[in-house]
Amino acid sequence: MTEMFDSDSLQSGPTALRLLIGAQLRRLRESCGITREEAGYAIRGSHSKISRMESGRTGFKKRDVADLLTLYGVTDDAERASLLALVHQANAPSWWHDYRDAIPDWFEPYLGLEHDAALIRTHEVQFVPGLLQTRDYARAVIAQGHEQDSPEQVERRVALRMRRQEILTPPTPRKLWAVMDEGALRRRVGSEATMRAQLEHLARVAEQPHITLQVFPFASGSAIGGVGPVTMLRFAQAQLNDVVYLEHLTGAQYLTKESDVRHYRHLLDELGVLAPPPAETPALLDRIIERL
Repeated sequence: MTEMFDSDSLQSGPTALRLLIGAQLRRLRESCGITREEAGYAIRGSHSKISRMESGRTGFKKRDVADLLTLYGVTDDAERASLLALVHQANAPSWWHDYRDAIPDWFEPYLGLEHDAALIRTHEVQFVPGLLQTRDYARAVIAQGHEQDSPEQVERRVALRMRRQEILTPPTPRKLWAVMDEGALRRRVGSEATMRAQLEHLARVAEQPHITLQVFPFASGSAIGGVGPVTMLRFAQAQLNDVVYLEHLTGAQYLTKESDVRHYRHLLDELGVLAPPPAETPALLDRIIERL
């Protein structure tokens, strides 16, 4: 009998489900000693299609999964039905499909990972993390980075960012642990009123139990390792590895290999240790507000 999914996975979003289904298909294939080329041939595809399926980077056709289960010797009706039910859930449209006009192709996978993560750890150097931005602050950041966009396009991007923040609200808020460079708090974005409102918002969210907010101060010298923004996502399902997201000017990189992820996990751990404890963040924010 092959491994079944636990009940927690049934509460997962589409992205996490694709990752779980892909991991299960890979385990089944490897346990049978079948190559990706052989599996691809069985579903009228290629080894690269099998690779995309097993890494959760594509949607699943029910017929393809059913044929692979037959190839892998999975004949138990209950087991087949369980996995095929997850395929149906994984193919359900996600909320961000309504914002496709405001989402670069390289950013859409991140939206799924962020939505399905149980813990989001992030280090920001230049701006307040998107999940903690006020509407006016977000509008100023987006307008600065998309000067060619029309006001309507900017507002669509702002609306998307505000919609993302709903993952931090009840009934099932995600845990967020953010370490910001002090420069991100002192750098003027928008008007003085916009900055004041943003800093006051950070002071309020820092009091919430599921949000950990730390500031890496100027007094600590340069940022560790000289790296830019880093986000690491962790999932409730034990079968899923952490994912590191690195955003660039015109694209993004997603790291999933433990040999790569390990270095960024260590970086975030080190930042969390060297930055003043979260209990000191509200006082620092108050001092910055007073000097505006």
